[in-house]
Amino acid sequence: MMLAVVGDSAAGKTTITAGLVEALGPDRCVSISADDYHRFDRAERRGKPFTPLHPDCNYIDILEQHLQLLATGHPILKPVYDHSIGRRVRPELVEPKDFIIVHGLLPLHSKLARACFDVTVFLDPPEEIRRAWKINRDTVTRATPRTRLWRKSSPAKPNPRNTFDLSEPTPTSSSDSPLSQHATTHRIRRCLPN
Repeated sequence: MMLAVVGDSAAGKTTITAGLVEALGPDRCVSISADDYHRFDRAERRGKPFTPLHPDCNYIDILEQHLQLLATGHPILKPVYDHSIGRRVRPELVEPKDFIIVHGLLPLHSKLARACFDVTVFLDPPEEIRRAWKINRDTVTRATPRTRLWRKSSPAKPNPRNTFDLSEPTPTSSSDSPLSQHATTHRIRRCLPN
């Protein structure tokens, strides 16, 4: 089963994914971060007109190929992006397991990628909570100075064409989803009580 966990920056995707892997067991479940498909490292991005939130700043084509391979039971040699140092590091071999969880901003960017998933979940915590999580995450694990975060902590504002704004689970028709005939998207509006 292929599961996508998507949402804005610091919406809780990595945390939810880690909990799912722990609950399902690492012998039956593998997780993949879509951040590993960043095209540019932190230093290379400094002169670019876009951030890693933009599809052009990511290897979407390689992500699509890897999703297709995993969905059909084949292993992949996946890139790895280390946020703590802001660079790509040694690639890793990923073998398909019973559950494959892909988390990030862009796993559902293209129709081809969406077709690979059986279930998708969009995390949408309240904005005040998401911003606090982002500031904490970026200062603690990514060594970003707090002064730079005030400029960067606005929502990612995903392209409306690629946003799944569903309040109820919605089956995907088989014509839209050749690899998964019963795909379902869920939107999680509030992760925590106010």
